[in-house]
Amino acid sequence: MTWDPVTTTNFVLCIVILALGKWAYVKKKNDVPLYIGIAFGLFAVSHLMTLLGLAAGLTVFLIIIRIIAYLLVVFALYRILAKK
Repeated sequence: MTWDPVTTTNFVLCIVILALGKWAYVKKKNDVPLYIGIAFGLFAVSHLMTLLGLAAGLTVFLIIIRIIAYLLVVFALYRILAKK
C-alpha cells in the first residue's frame, strides 16, 4: 500500500460525502443526496483500489466504476431539474 496524499485526501472526502448523502436522505427523504452519496462512494472505491496498489491491473474496471459514478451524479442533477 502506497501513501499518496492527494489520493488519500480524495478517498477521505468521498467517504465524508457518502456519509452526508446517506444522512441527508434519512433526514429529508429526498433521494437526490443518496444518489450523489453513492456516486462518491464509488469514487471512494476507485481511490481505495489505487491506494492499495490494485489500480494498474484493474484499469477497465475502474473506468466502469467512475463512469457509473458520473452517470449517477448526472441522474441526480436531472432529478433536481425535472422537479421544476
